[in-house]
Formats: sequence, structure tokens, C-alpha cells
Amino acid sequence: MAANGPATVAAILVAAGSGQRLGADLPKAFCTVAGRTLLEHATGRFTAHALVSTVVVVAPASHLDDAVRLTGVVVVTGGATRQESVAAGLAALGADADVVLVHDVARPFVPDSVIDAVIAAVVAGADGAVPVLPLHDTIRRIDAEGEFVEVVDRSTLVAVQTPQGFRAAALRAAHEAGRDRAVTDDAGLIEAIGGRVVAVPGADESFKITRPWDLTVAEAVAGG
Repeated sequence: MAANGPATVAAILVAAGSGQRLGADLPKAFCTVAGRTLLEHATGRFTAHALVSTVVVVAPASHLDDAVRLTGVVVVTGGATRQESVAAGLAALGADADVVLVHDVARPFVPDSVIDAVIAAVVAGADGAVPVLPLHDTIRRIDAEGEFVEVVDRSTLVAVQTPQGFRAAALRAAHEAGRDRAVTDDAGLIEAIGGRVVAVPGADESFKITRPWDLTVAEAVAGG
């Protein structure tokens, strides 16, 4: 962390996903909710946050100009995988960042309280922090034939959200070490090099937009 004064916080917003499961003919980040794209909603959450000084958007090569026009922040081209896209965002950040937040644009309504909690956990000494929610549904395991096998104890399970936050040096080291390691998120890369990742409370508002039904919910959330 910074030797003097508050930590410098940067955010990488990953917007390179497709809109296939939404039934859209353009990348998901450029679908609209309440007259604004998901990219605009998500970017606004971070550019308006008092602790975030830099925002970088990682967008598809086909929509770079649109991303710049819509957000006014630094935009870089995403890679073939999420891991490559985050690495591209990291490369665009200055060396002064102490804390790096990695956020999926598909979660456009993350509240300040979650961003605050993630930053605070990293500033307090964790290598990484991940917002989570408890699971409320009964979870059952099935076999290849679709037969029920067992009920899974949900008390030890959580649903993971973003932004995930990291010490910048730890995240850079984890990406360098994990270039050939396939993981589902950046926290996995940090853990693979022995870093300590902690959980912080997530929020219902941070739901992920994946299916057409989610857009209906998003319209209601955006409308207040």
C-alpha cells in the first residue's frame, strides 16, 4: 500500500462477453436497460465512487470506439479468455495503483457498500477480497443420467460476485505465474501462488445479467 496517505484504487471493468444467452446480436455490455447500456451503468458506479481514481474498460475489438464514446475512460481490447482480458486491463494501469478491482460489466448495479467492503479488506492486509452471498435454495447433486445422488450442505457454500479486489502487486504476480493455468476468476490465481483471499458481504443488487429474464429484473432495478 501507499506509504503515505490513502491507497490508490483502480478498477478494471471486463466487458468482452457475448450476448448469446440474452438472445442479443451484440456484446452483452452494449445491451440497454432503462435507456443506458450495461457498460454505462457499470462504469458509472466506479467513476462516481470516491475511492476509485482510475477506471479501465476491457471491450471487444469490434466495439472499442463505442466503449470510448459511452464511458470516456481508457478502453483496451479484450483477449480470447477472461484471464487474458484482465491481463490486458492490468497492462493499461499505471504503476501507482495499490488496489485493483476487477468487475464484470454484467453486474451493472453493484452498490457502493460492496465496493467499500472489498477495498477495506485489501487495505487491511488481505491479498484479495471477494463479495459473496449465502445460498438459499436446496442444492442437490445428480449423476450423468439425471438421477438424484445427494443433498449438498449449503451452509459451506456461497455465491461469488464481483468486484473482486486485490493488492496490485499480488495480482500482477499471480497473472504472470498463471499464464498457463486455467481458472474461473482472479481470486483463483491469487490462491494458486499462496495468497490470502477473504470473503466480504455481497449484495442482491449485484446480480449477474445472463438471461432475458435478468433484463426484466434489471429494468425494475434501474427504475428504482
